[in-house]
Amino acid sequence: MPIPFLDLKSINQRQSDALKAAFARVLDSGWYIMGAELKQFEEDFAAYCGSQQAIGVSNGLDALHLILRAYGIGAGDEVIVPSNTYIATWLAVTYAGATPVPVEPVEATYNIDPSLIEAAITPRTKAIMAVHLYGQPADMDPIKSIAAKHGLKVIEDAAQAHGAYYKGQRVGKLGDAAGFSFYPGKNLGALGDAGAVTTHDAVLAEQVRVLLNYGSRTKYVNEVKGFNCRLDELQAALLGVKLPFMDADNARRRDIASQYMAGLAGLPIVLPVVPADMEPVWHLFVIRHPNRDRLQAKLTELGIGTVIHYPTPPHLQPAYAELNIAAGSLPIAERIHAEVLSLPIGPTISDADVQTVIAAVKQALK
Repeated sequence: MPIPFLDLKSINQRQSDALKAAFARVLDSGWYIMGAELKQFEEDFAAYCGSQQAIGVSNGLDALHLILRAYGIGAGDEVIVPSNTYIATWLAVTYAGATPVPVEPVEATYNIDPSLIEAAITPRTKAIMAVHLYGQPADMDPIKSIAAKHGLKVIEDAAQAHGAYYKGQRVGKLGDAAGFSFYPGKNLGALGDAGAVTTHDAVLAEQVRVLLNYGSRTKYVNEVKGFNCRLDELQAALLGVKLPFMDADNARRRDIASQYMAGLAGLPIVLPVVPADMEPVWHLFVIRHPNRDRLQAKLTELGIGTVIHYPTPPHLQPAYAELNIAAGSLPIAERIHAEVLSLPIGPTISDADVQTVIAAVKQALK
């Protein structure tokens, strides 16, 4: 039987009765926007992250965009971003009117290289956006030290890292603010689009709440030109059902990753590297091979679902042609994007399926 990359149906069916009850509760309440379900989920997610504030928003991209807007970052400003990331990180900067300035990653961890950040800082730099890619935290201490030295904000893109730990602290409380995505495939996934901002900054939190609701605190009184980026009651209620199970799901992902690391050791592929002070949540299990496309094709023939995260780095996407960053300018990101391949991982994959994937990779590499 084929093994899918991610089986969302099986993941959500485990809480089917509770999810249906939450739907019925929202339906029967007659209140569908900015009500009790949202308030409760915000409180629960803030407590989970160890953050003073959590603000539900429409998706992860909007979470990052709203943080930048709330800090007054916009036209003429620059924000340092990883060269190796999903394009949403860059788009948030663009939506705010600022310019993304890419910095290469540490090739072993795929996350932004703190040693390269200061060289990219200019008088226009206002923030550093650190992405916890694939569920592994970026190296936040040196990033925060550089930011403090230069008076910059530190924004976590935690869209793939719900529950991950950096030096004993969960992501979402490591910088000035963090943006989360609850896209269905995330470790904490809604049944549609959803996201959140977490922060200790009460002023920022209030400004985000104003911006996400048409620039309004009071109905029909619009203080600023805001947006419609609200998290609806239904998705908040569904997320509230799933949140208590996330630690157990993350533990299962760690177990699967351990099996992959042991079973694939010694093969002519690059396996993930986890620094000693990191505890990733393995949103993705990413390997590398110089002939990635051939490997993926062989795994497909063997019934193994895989995905490339991501085939083209942001600077080579047509959307960012105006930045004039030529091919070859960011060689580490380009090499990573040419070689990475994500294997199936999720809380409902059986040990037998994990062993089948391992055997298939070995066969495909022959």
